[in-house]
Amino acid sequence: MDSRFAQAKDIEAPLPINGGPTFAFSHRLKRVIWRVTWAILAAWTPPPWMPFRRLVLTAFGARIHPTAMVRGGARIWWPGHLSMGAHASIGPDVICYNVAPVSLGDGAIVSQRAHLCAAGHDVDDPEFPLRPNPITIGEGAWIAAEAYVGPGVSVGAGAVLGARGVAVTKLDPWTIYGGNPARAIRKRGIA
Repeated sequence: MDSRFAQAKDIEAPLPINGGPTFAFSHRLKRVIWRVTWAILAAWTPPPWMPFRRLVLTAFGARIHPTAMVRGGARIWWPGHLSMGAHASIGPDVICYNVAPVSLGDGAIVSQRAHLCAAGHDVDDPEFPLRPNPITIGEGAWIAAEAYVGPGVSVGAGAVLGARGVAVTKLDPWTIYGGNPARAIRKRGIA
């Protein structure tokens, strides 16, 4: 038997798999209603139905500028923790796990299949509690296809996280990043 499991047996606190729910039943029920509503009314809609998707999101508490865009295939964990500035965009099949607030500045773009993860777990605590930490994506920043932005990351204005890049620390403004973990490649030159 692995020594990690032998040690875990001696811990008085419940193991993560035996722990209680992180969120109250009322909040979990609201999220179920949200997911069913999004699936039935908005997830399947074609691109021209953007205003309708904004309406559905704002009905559940999202703060979205009238010019912001969210594609139908996007998966938003809880709209009440989402704010989007003018012309900000969330692409198709984006996973926005916004247990904590996720904020997109004006003109920020999150491309297809990117993952915004605003929570993790405390691996040093035997109860493995959820640790929410907000994500901020600055004005004019671009999170490219299939990139990952971790809990607590602040993406500076005009920064770029390249395709499949993994950001786990702050990204400086007007800098292009790539890789896992993301490293600065060069400054971004906008004419």
